Amino acid sequence: MNKLVISMLVSLFCATASMGSAQAAIKKAGTRYAAPAAKHQMVKRIVKVRGKNKVVYQRVTKVRDFGSRPTMGDLAGLNLVRDPLDLKSNVALVLDQANSEVLFEKNAGVALPIASITKMMTGLVVVEAGQDLDEVLTVTDEDVDREKFSSSRLRVGDRLTRRNMLHIALMSSENRAASALGRNYPGGLPAFVGAMNAKAQELGMSDTRYVDSSGLSKLNVASARDLAKLVQAAYEHPILREFSTAPKAVVENNGRPVTFGTTNRLVAPNSGWEIGLQKTGFINEAGRCLIMQAMVEGRSVIMVLLDAKGAAARVADATRMKKWLTALKPTFGDTVSGASTGAQTYSGM
Repeated sequence: MNKLVISMLVSLFCATASMGSAQAAIKKAGTRYAAPAAKHQMVKRIVKVRGKNKVVYQRVTKVRDFGSRPTMGDLAGLNLVRDPLDLKSNVALVLDQANSEVLFEKNAGVALPIASITKMMTGLVVVEAGQDLDEVLTVTDEDVDREKFSSSRLRVGDRLTRRNMLHIALMSSENRAASALGRNYPGGLPAFVGAMNAKAQELGMSDTRYVDSSGLSKLNVASARDLAKLVQAAYEHPILREFSTAPKAVVENNGRPVTFGTTNRLVAPNSGWEIGLQKTGFINEAGRCLIMQAMVEGRSVIMVLLDAKGAAARVADATRMKKWLTALKPTFGDTVSGASTGAQTYSGM
């Protein structure tokens, strides 16, 4: 499948697709998709009538989902590409961090929605702008998510330092914190998004586009190859490594200590992983996403997994990839025509 055609399809869907048009596209392509079906049942309830308990029965409708909502990667046909690791991610890329050697790739050149992976660029822009990390920022109504209606532990009026906002945006993927970081940039959020895109161009991320600082919009897109460049750049900043890999942290919110935790269980001390930087992401259009820098058998690698299916799929895929890399240990350093003897490429492009 031609790379240009796929990229154009993904861009078109990211800009205009609705759930109705998505289902129509799937039906036309012959992909099986069934709309949720209704199931009726009677439910017993106890209510008070004039101070006395009374048993009533109500008919309720439960929706049974016979098919998961397709992601942008599915709509572009990336789910038709198979690989020997049986990854549940539509996109995968593993690089040797030392020399950028490709060890494994699958659909790595296609730009897709990246969800909260966006927040790593948010962090990079904040840090490189040299903004005062001890300045106290206030969550406002502008930071409330009215696109996805995502939940947040931050309330309008909460006050945290920029340092703490950055910490929980990277570790806990706090959307309101990421929004506040962008909004409190000189020139406001539009200028911040402009700085994000400028940094992407500086890094050679030619398939990347940002429209917000949180990743809630499906219009935040990038390819796995671009995201590997982002990981490499972000890894140069100790604060981004520290904040993104902390299992939990106690931050001060309005003078009160509040505990936040990570969205990635692989950074737990007993996980068996040695991770130097990471970020997870999820919206319906993007699927489950993960970027990481990690040490595997003494080798520093950059790993990108996009559009995984299922809540635990990205962790399972990362584990499969780690086992595969471990098995390649005897061939590390041996090359054939400039590529690792264990390198494998799978692409629908």
